[in-house]
Amino acid sequence: MISKFQIAYKNLLRKKARTFLTLVGIVLSTWVLVSLLGFNRGYENALNRDIDNMGYQIMVMAKGCPYEAATMMLQGGAGLRYIDESTVNAIATKPEVDKVTPILMQAFFDPDKGDGGGIAGYYGVDVATFPGMKPFLRFYQGGWFRGATADEAVMGYEAAELEQRVVGDMIIVPEKNVQLKVVGILDRTGTQDDGTIFVPLRTLQRISGIDKITTIGIKVKKDADTTKLEAALYQLPDMQVVSFSQVKQTIMKLIATARVMVLSIAVIALLIAMVGVVNTVLMSVLERKHEIGILKTMGAMPGDIFRLIWTETLILCTSGGIVGIGLAFVFARISDLLVRRILPYAPGGELVAIDTKLSLLTLLIIVVVGLLSGVYPAWKAGRVRPLDSIRSEG
Repeated sequence: MISKFQIAYKNLLRKKARTFLTLVGIVLSTWVLVSLLGFNRGYENALNRDIDNMGYQIMVMAKGCPYEAATMMLQGGAGLRYIDESTVNAIATKPEVDKVTPILMQAFFDPDKGDGGGIAGYYGVDVATFPGMKPFLRFYQGGWFRGATADEAVMGYEAAELEQRVVGDMIIVPEKNVQLKVVGILDRTGTQDDGTIFVPLRTLQRISGIDKITTIGIKVKKDADTTKLEAALYQLPDMQVVSFSQVKQTIMKLIATARVMVLSIAVIALLIAMVGVVNTVLMSVLERKHEIGILKTMGAMPGDIFRLIWTETLILCTSGGIVGIGLAFVFARISDLLVRRILPYAPGGELVAIDTKLSLLTLLIIVVVGLLSGVYPAWKAGRVRPLDSIRSEG
């Protein structure tokens, strides 16, 4: 016995070109929708991971543009101005503070980096406090410096890969002609640390001729009042406080605005695809009025005709949705690269996160919207009068 699905499938194949074009619209709409939903999830997760991987929730630096400074830090750039190290002790006494670490960021022009040269970023860190702020850092080779004044360096994974360095090699600090011995290479983290070269704070101060620091990283105690601590830090003279929760909120607001615009386009594309579904199924109903009339004279009820036509809609939307989700999975990496080229700041890690749960949700949306679109054509078919259809055929 032939099932309703087999009949519906054969009916769709009657007009292959029309059915194909309708499927293409559904596929593209599904692809865009699942990619946008994946971006919504992936970007926020990646941004949270980048901020968590900073190892601290608050930065203190000399007055300047806080968000510019935060972005520069996230991208591995240099700080804006210098502050005195005595500020570290003043901050460490605050009751809400768990740990503090001083950082000196310096950028040197390296003529051998890339075509036409490039900037090499160096972080001067306190080996006694910095590793404890970032316990997630793991070593691919070697380990941390042997002393606070050692002429040694720990390279991020990408920095070492770019320069083809291994533990034991000697590197030269550009512009200063100072040699440092590579004692450690970090495992890949997917963050700005991968492209950074870490040296002891005192060593970088000596090399650069600067006895100050650029940034103080602060880790807040669990359940401490962060707002109260920020208010106290703002009282420090000529200091700027950057809370990464605020930076995150600002970035997410900017991204949300763009996301709403693009999502609106996706909704419009989805509606256009559904109009195509209505057109395809309705035209199929009008072309088969005579057949539907004969089915009714043979005892088919309006509900049977409704379900038959609705099944065609279900086949169209389910097939198009599955293919669209498959394309989204296949081209997720390309979508990720496109997003990174468009956005002014993109965190490390996967930006377009598509998983099974998200795929099923998108498929459900497509099928539900499609079935709603098929209600009118199916209702129209169910109301066909056998006598009128036979007369019109004659």
